[in-house]
Amino acid sequence: MTINVSKLGNGLKIATRSMPHATTLSIGIWVNAGARDEQDDEQGIAHMLEHMAFKGTKRRDAQAIATEVENVGGFMNAHTSREETAYYLRLLPEHLDLGVDILADILTESTLPIDEIERERGVIIQEIGQSLDTPDDLVFDLFAAACYEGHSLGRPILGTVDSVSTFSRQDLEAFLRRYYGAGQMLFCAAGALDHDDLVRRIDARLGMIGDAKFVTRQPASWAAGRKLVKRDLEQSHIVFGLPTAVESMADRFSLMALSTLYGGGMSSRLFQQVREKRGLCYSIFSFAALHSDGGTFAVYAGTSASQVDEMLSVCAGELAALASGVKDDEVARAKAQIRASLLMSRESVSSCADALARQIILFGHPQPDAELLDAIDKIDGAKIAGMAAGLIAGGTPSMACVGPSLDLMPNGELAARLHAV
Repeated sequence: MTINVSKLGNGLKIATRSMPHATTLSIGIWVNAGARDEQDDEQGIAHMLEHMAFKGTKRRDAQAIATEVENVGGFMNAHTSREETAYYLRLLPEHLDLGVDILADILTESTLPIDEIERERGVIIQEIGQSLDTPDDLVFDLFAAACYEGHSLGRPILGTVDSVSTFSRQDLEAFLRRYYGAGQMLFCAAGALDHDDLVRRIDARLGMIGDAKFVTRQPASWAAGRKLVKRDLEQSHIVFGLPTAVESMADRFSLMALSTLYGGGMSSRLFQQVREKRGLCYSIFSFAALHSDGGTFAVYAGTSASQVDEMLSVCAGELAALASGVKDDEVARAKAQIRASLLMSRESVSSCADALARQIILFGHPQPDAELLDAIDKIDGAKIAGMAAGLIAGGTPSMACVGPSLDLMPNGELAARLHAV
């Protein structure tokens, strides 16, 4: 499998992973703009624009876009995150021209019909309502707000009912002009393809689009906040976490290994200690959410209101214990899990395209598998313990909870328990 990167004269980057064994391909455009890039009166506009991209162009209406893709057995979707918006297709190699044409069409020729704006406004308001009614969705938005209160990173990607209700076509067009330029776009593809051939096709369709003026992102400061919402539920849904920064490939894999051992599976310390040994919850896991200038390392758990503090105490104790040292068999297990996950993901053209895009967005360049595997081999117990210790020393935890009781330990007490071992 060969990775290649090119740049058109207008600044549009094209990255491909050629997979000779593949019989399909995945193509997509990643735009360096997401919820973080919205102004105060634009909460949710990046996500709404993603919806509107499929609702009509100068050459195709919404039904034609969907029908043309599905007539050839293709699949089309999109997503909005805090720092990017992606539009992608999965299709057979003989339909590459169609895929490139549709992606170019929806991103450069969208008409943003008024009737479709009103229809999608209603759809998104329903989507917001569904999220608010789902406690294990809501708690993650509350956690973001607790981490970055007052900053765009702390806002819900969907926006609010009030903000979405006000967007006009002019608002959508302004956001489009501000961010959807060649220098802000990355075209990624993986599967049965030839890089040079794809570059020629993209140049023919997107080589003439202009650039956009990138607006410098404001750095976020850790708020160590606390967001609690009382709901009449059987369980309390809790997320707590600490700030983290990944400055190198070694840091990235040390963090992955830490998450794997701490709360990454059935053999992890949290699963064994919180669920298997004490029966305090059904679902518990740790995760890292990274962005361009920082990130969070956090834990989600659902437990009864009467057992929240016990669960939090065990979680704090296990992270503190990892900071004190990691056993050799744990290191070997973490390395095996990360290595297997990487190699298994390389069997999917969609996963390969997404991973390639994320590498370039986060680190500025693709990372060959040989380098990644070498970095995995170099993970050791001291690096994992050091990562855990760095997290604990990095700040007071942020915390969010949705549940029947809001009586849970203060953030400062949780921080003290992290330092107790």
